[in-house]
Amino acid sequence: MQTTVLIILILFVVHWYASLFFQSMFHHRYAAHGMFTMSNFWEKTFHIGSFITQGSSYLSPYAYGVMHRLHHAFADTEDDPHSPVIDKDLFAMMWRTRRVYMEIDQEIAVVGEKFKKGVPKWRKFDRFAESRITRLVWVAIYVLIFVLLDAPWWLYFLVPIMVLMSPVHGVIVNWYSHKYGYRNFNVKDTSHNLFPVDLLMWGESLHNNHHKFGGRPNFAVKWYEFDPLYPFIWLMDKMRIIRFKNKPATQYM
Repeated sequence: MQTTVLIILILFVVHWYASLFFQSMFHHRYAAHGMFTMSNFWEKTFHIGSFITQGSSYLSPYAYGVMHRLHHAFADTEDDPHSPVIDKDLFAMMWRTRRVYMEIDQEIAVVGEKFKKGVPKWRKFDRFAESRITRLVWVAIYVLIFVLLDAPWWLYFLVPIMVLMSPVHGVIVNWYSHKYGYRNFNVKDTSHNLFPVDLLMWGESLHNNHHKFGGRPNFAVKWYEFDPLYPFIWLMDKMRIIRFKNKPATQYM
């Protein structure tokens, strides 16, 4: 049983960080903020990578990118897709985020062109990856893994987290990083940095820094802060998988 528990925990951790890698690097830093460029081949590759790692919680890079731009433009106001200032609890925030996301994804939301400009679109793939059947197949795969490994009953509590992995990541940043932590900058919203060394969220919870410098690919600003995703992005630039639009800021304050 100990071996089974260890295997499942390893699979869970791999799923956590792999799906978060694509959400942070591709959806957030590329689709929403355009911090770097990539070829059509690599854009399609990252779409597929997002699908494989996010599974049942796959997010359309297009819908995510547009929604996140709205978050920055209207942070902590009635027009913010997710704000602990507006929503009474994190479940209310998650439900409103889902509604806004679906309206953008189905392209029925009235959104200004500036919020859509340059956001990657592969709508046929999104329709396949987000279909109810596809999501249910992923859920069945997760459950089947637990069954085949003869997991103890208490480990099945991890299954809902795996099924909703992307929203879970989103709520950690968009709820807790707007309520707790510390602030380096007095911006016009409630963004905080949860951890100076953000090993949990690939740097995403250095949220106050990001709201101050929205186009900066390295979310760490102070000398004692660390964004663990940035070295990978830097390496991908050196490998010419991506290309920084501008010389990235690496100095610390």
